Amino acid sequence: MAAARSKIVVYAATAGNALVTLTKFIAAGWTGSSAMLSEAIHSVVDTINQLLLLYGMHRAEQPPDELHPLGHGRELYFWSFVVALLMFTLGAGVAVYEGVQHLLQPHPIVDPNVNYVVLGLAAVFESASLAVALREFRAAKGELSYYEAMRRSKDPPSFIVLFEDSAALLGIAIAFGGTFAAEYFGIPIFDGIASVTIGLLLGLTALALARESKGLLLGEPASRSLREAVMEIVRSRAEIERGQIVFTVHLAPDQVVVALALEFRDALTTLQIEVATATLEREICDRMPEVIAIFVKPQSVSAAANVGRWLARTKLRGAASRPRGEA
Repeated sequence: MAAARSKIVVYAATAGNALVTLTKFIAAGWTGSSAMLSEAIHSVVDTINQLLLLYGMHRAEQPPDELHPLGHGRELYFWSFVVALLMFTLGAGVAVYEGVQHLLQPHPIVDPNVNYVVLGLAAVFESASLAVALREFRAAKGELSYYEAMRRSKDPPSFIVLFEDSAALLGIAIAFGGTFAAEYFGIPIFDGIASVTIGLLLGLTALALARESKGLLLGEPASRSLREAVMEIVRSRAEIERGQIVFTVHLAPDQVVVALALEFRDALTTLQIEVATATLEREICDRMPEVIAIFVKPQSVSAAANVGRWLARTKLRGAASRPRGEA
């Protein structure tokens, strides 16, 4: 479901950005506006980003193979990080460079009315894309705030498109303000200032996206509700004395790996432990289809107690061997 919602959002953003890019480049070539050229470059980067996200989503759906036994889920997180880097280097970098060049060699905007028309059309296209992204994100976030939902989200395309469309609308407003100020006051450098401001806006947006994408790429745990559901199933099994989650990690929005340490009852035979483990894995996967792999470390209660006593003795010996006053 998350993947399907994300694809709808990315397809809508791609279509909107393609239309916006064409109109902005025509306007930039006609008027010579630095801010409009920065906005056109912004839209090119956004369009490339959407295509990269679609590619990442396609790669993430590939089945496991010999070299990737857990599948290709993290391809989505990798390409999401690349999107953030492109936004920072191409989008922000080129916009700031273009703005600085215009500040050093200012020239008036030719026929600014063209800018206003194109910016108005761009606002319509971007607003339509943002409306789709907001609708899907609102359906996925539940009762969480937008900020908290973004921080907890394991689905980069959903919040990347939201960030990009929001930044695009702010960029359109800045470009409009720069064009109006340059025309009204007769001071062309306002156009360059608008371009630099758009670049800084893109840079901040890219840094925020890179931060979120990096965390997912390195590996983030599953939600509290999923972990509690897993432990509820573990506790319901009569064959298991005690159990704990060693770790959970997202490989993709709908792909989670779970590692469990389980203490089976001493009376169980090896065959009974194998059957109990298989039954447990099947029950977890049936209830939570996003769990694609479960690793179980069987450990008896008596073995766990022996390990605990060994650790305690080791700790006491270590404390006795340290000089007095050493922490």
